[in-house]
Amino acid sequence: MTSRAPGVERTVRRLLGPALVERVPRDHTQPDSEFMRRRVVVGLTLVVGAVVLGFSLAAAPGSAAFYPLTLLLAAVWTVGGFLSGPLHLGWIDWRGDLRRPIITPIVVGLVAAAIFVVGALVVREIPALRDLTEHVLAHARKGSTPLVLVVTVLNGVAEEIFFRGALFAAIGRRHPVAVSTVIYALVTIATRNPMLVFAAVTLGLVLALQRRASGGVLAPALTHVTWSVIMLFALPPLFA
Repeated sequence: MTSRAPGVERTVRRLLGPALVERVPRDHTQPDSEFMRRRVVVGLTLVVGAVVLGFSLAAAPGSAAFYPLTLLLAAVWTVGGFLSGPLHLGWIDWRGDLRRPIITPIVVGLVAAAIFVVGALVVREIPALRDLTEHVLAHARKGSTPLVLVVTVLNGVAEEIFFRGALFAAIGRRHPVAVSTVIYALVTIATRNPMLVFAAVTLGLVLALQRRASGGVLAPALTHVTWSVIMLFALPPLFA
């Protein structure tokens, strides 16, 4: 057992190090005027996005208003993200070469989804937590599955463009992982659902670490979409 443990640790470090810890070289420095402009745009987008988010999930499950509101939310995050300033896709160091992060973020998303599925088996046995989760899943149960899938993917990408793109860059060099995760969770409070806030904290931390390591939004976007799609199809049967 003792001889295998170091080998497992090295394997985990080799896989997760480039994805979450090791930072690729980058120079994304902006002039002070552009940096302040980014902060102003990010602040305004946060306010508008939080309001739209609250309305979107307040819409009755199966309501026709749910889809335009969620599409509007994706538009708010996306437009605000691009208006704030330059965004970057990012890189990952794979065996000494810099590559666009594609496979590793998908694997991270699969692992995160598996952990959440295991957690869901516990949550469904606690009535209060089960009811909160059912409230979110009602949109998937009563809505059009293809449409829900589309808005899920679009909002996942849009959130990464804004929160791990524009917002992360607007924070600066002082604790961007912690600050961006806290702000992400605070905005999610607009949903008035503690389960979504919990997911924002846990998943948001992983996504922020990916953003810091890769220097861009591609890795967190792929992880976010992978996780979201699995949650969309895996959770409803568990709570049936």
